[in-house]
Amino acid sequence: MTEPPRLGPPASRLILAEEVVVVLALSLLASAVFAVINLLSAPLAGVQAFVYDTSGLPTQLAEIVFGLAPVALVLHLIRRSGEGFRSFGLGPVAIREDAGYGLLLGVAVSTVGLGIYVGSVALKVNRFVVPVPPLHHWWTVPVLVLGAIQAGLLEEVIVTGYLIRRLQQLGWAGVAAVIGSATLRGSYHLYQGWGGFVGNFALGIVFGWIFLRWRRTWPLVVAHAFVDVLSGVAYIVFRGHCVFGACIK
Repeated sequence: MTEPPRLGPPASRLILAEEVVVVLALSLLASAVFAVINLLSAPLAGVQAFVYDTSGLPTQLAEIVFGLAPVALVLHLIRRSGEGFRSFGLGPVAIREDAGYGLLLGVAVSTVGLGIYVGSVALKVNRFVVPVPPLHHWWTVPVLVLGAIQAGLLEEVIVTGYLIRRLQQLGWAGVAAVIGSATLRGSYHLYQGWGGFVGNFALGIVFGWIFLRWRRTWPLVVAHAFVDVLSGVAYIVFRGHCVFGACIK
């Protein structure tokens, strides 16, 4: 496990902290705030939570493209700082290894995540999540795949690779940085309910530990995208049926 270098002068740490706040405010911190508002504004039991809105194809594609803007900002800041992408887990892609480990990790995450989701819905502490774009269009599955890739890049590049490294540079211990990252991840899933928070907090702990251990973000991106695609396809296939006691509407 490699520990990133800490920034020395307080002025540099302040600038770095400002950078983190701006990046998060433009991306997932804002999502976390709105998720909390959403959680407090409506009941959990018997309510659906939509991952995608009901707009048409042009709007769906525009949201995916502009949803990657914070990732582009992070890559720009890394390049300007001269730190190199490798220290953020974004070194050269080893397609076979990254994809292989990512898919294996995705299968494990899907299995555990399904159990948490079904249990939380049964306990009425989670909303029923609709993880797909509008159905009955030729572009439903293509947009699902593109949206999954966008979500994987946004969350893993920013919340795992970027945020954990920056928090360590600001003096946070590795464990504290992982917990902070996982808390943010769970928070912007609160619109789903408490099950969404718990499941994604646990996911953040696992992904954060993997990042600290190997400093590779690409397998996490693959795993995240795979889980999102799998959940969407499963929803389409089993819609109208009951699986493990949970009826898919």
